[in-house]
Amino acid sequence: MKITINEDLKRERQNCTFNVEELTNFLDGGIQSTVARKKMESFFLSDPRFKDEVPMEYLSHKERYEHAVRKSCVLLKKIAEWQQRDDGSGGSTDPYLELLSGLIANAIIKDGSPFTLHFIMFVPTIMGQGTMEQQDMWLGGNQIVGTYAQTEMGHGTFIRGLETTCIYDPLTEEFVLNSPTLTSYKWWPGGLGHTCNFAVVVAQLYTQGKCHGIHPFVVQLRDKETWMPLPGIKIGEIGSKLGMSSINNGYLAFDNVRIPRMNMLMKNAKVLKDGTYQKSLSDKLTYGTMIFVRVAIVKSFVVNYLAQAATIATRYSAVRRQSERKEGEGECQILDYQTQQYKLFPVIATSIAFRFAATWLRNVYDEVTSRLEQGDTKRLPELHAMACCLKAVGSAEAAVGVTSCRLACGGHGYMNSSNFPNIYALATASETYEGENTVLLLQTARYLMKAFRDAKSGVEITETVKYLNNFKNLKRLNWTTDLKCMADAFTQVAGSLIEKCYLSINSLVKSGVPREDAWNQTSIQLTRASDAHCRAFVINVFIATLHKVQLSPELKLVITQLAELICVHWILLKLGDFLQFSNLKPSDVRSVQTLLEDSLKRLRPNAVGLVDSFDMRDEILSSPLGAYDGNVYERLIEEANKSPLNKEPVNESFHKYLKPLLQSNL
Repeated sequence: MKITINEDLKRERQNCTFNVEELTNFLDGGIQSTVARKKMESFFLSDPRFKDEVPMEYLSHKERYEHAVRKSCVLLKKIAEWQQRDDGSGGSTDPYLELLSGLIANAIIKDGSPFTLHFIMFVPTIMGQGTMEQQDMWLGGNQIVGTYAQTEMGHGTFIRGLETTCIYDPLTEEFVLNSPTLTSYKWWPGGLGHTCNFAVVVAQLYTQGKCHGIHPFVVQLRDKETWMPLPGIKIGEIGSKLGMSSINNGYLAFDNVRIPRMNMLMKNAKVLKDGTYQKSLSDKLTYGTMIFVRVAIVKSFVVNYLAQAATIATRYSAVRRQSERKEGEGECQILDYQTQQYKLFPVIATSIAFRFAATWLRNVYDEVTSRLEQGDTKRLPELHAMACCLKAVGSAEAAVGVTSCRLACGGHGYMNSSNFPNIYALATASETYEGENTVLLLQTARYLMKAFRDAKSGVEITETVKYLNNFKNLKRLNWTTDLKCMADAFTQVAGSLIEKCYLSINSLVKSGVPREDAWNQTSIQLTRASDAHCRAFVINVFIATLHKVQLSPELKLVITQLAELICVHWILLKLGDFLQFSNLKPSDVRSVQTLLEDSLKRLRPNAVGLVDSFDMRDEILSSPLGAYDGNVYERLIEEANKSPLNKEPVNESFHKYLKPLLQSNL
């Protein structure tokens, strides 16, 4: 069937000033990466077994889970088939991880796969913290579906407060697991409810009468044949949520559950047969899995949620016509309204900015983890701090950005078929899982306070905080809206807020306030400082990336305009901080506002081209508002007719309830 492209969208694409394919290749990391991605998407998304006859939102909670399990099983077999066929150009070293935590899985299983945590947390934890023998034991395809059980009903981000106990018994060479309180029940692990039969369980280790803090243990939860819970295991699903309905998040409790000594992951810390505890080189090594997941959240989730939302809303805004700006000219595209552009274009810029930051974060993660093999933990605190603040600020920006795009689509954006409710549910979930954002900002702040102290003392500090040595030397006589001046302003704000927090805490301590209380009394300022540090980092990485890449002049100009837009957008968002701590003066604010307005005007001809460069297939967007052909209204009515209520002209409730009521003359 021939596809007809909406005339407005066709004209937008013709007016684009840069090569869309060039930007796609750049964002993917090269032509080969683009080819590999497209090849993978086509292989999986064209499979008819993944098509839904009835949209998921019309299914019951139980049906959604069962459909997700069916699709996940098909997907795993499909991945195995892909590995056999792949000629090496597939572009992925770990297709299970990539596919079950990326856009393809979201397109196939909109509510999420209950197998995801097996690949994104269970396997990486055993690989990172298990010995070679333990890796062979649990990763050798022995009918194991795993999850990662850390968070408890009463404790989340503060993992030192976990209550689950694991006490070593040297007489039997076993650990004994217990959940001593209701709040010690494990709560939230994906797939735990009914899908997984094993878990990495994080518990307080006790041996020889002493607590050695939290450690990971591999625990079998269900019989491999019957799938029934093993003795002493209390397990179930936690219930319906805002989104991710088929992830099968569960709860778990232990009643004197015994596991062999070798079920403690012992690549780092160890417990010997007699109960002797051997400490790891660094207690920070146990945080490897959390850092890995936070890196994945920024790289795979934050960037993609923003890109999805921006693509849907921008294409819709090019097709939707509403109101006459000038009498007699007819209704215009809502994309021509400045207020609409202000809702959408910063989201496009933010997605690209965090894509660059995520690339940096992933590269540093790979470098740091390779050094850990040689016992070098020097950059681990820096990586942890950046993973925390990028996850916190990025996920918050994603939730705000998705909402802005939904609002840009008016009432149609409120419909489930628009996919905005699902994208928002996924985006806002990332604000709390794997570390609640406020707590993560405070964790970054601890690193920043130490870095500032080191900078004052002349101690060498790491790459991301080196600006603390010179942020006061960036003073200028005149403010300009060039990228260098604006980047310096972000650095000034971050450095000044960090210094202000450092001085406030020390002042309180000198006045007799205990350091812990001084920290709490400064915590609002500390989160602001971490936020500013993150934004300064994102801006500087964006500009550094822009300077080092080889792009056509046409594309480089557009990317530069996006960099300018995100700078002025964030400056106006945090205007008080910039007026207080940077070169910006009240008389300069007009120049910032002018650049914002000019940026929107300059980017307008390329808006559709920019979102087209994200190259998201219709199956991934899953929205009648954002399909490539722009046939919004035809697709909306098609989706509406999928409602089970439209299968019959008169619903049985009319005969049961409505007709008797009308005939009663009430």
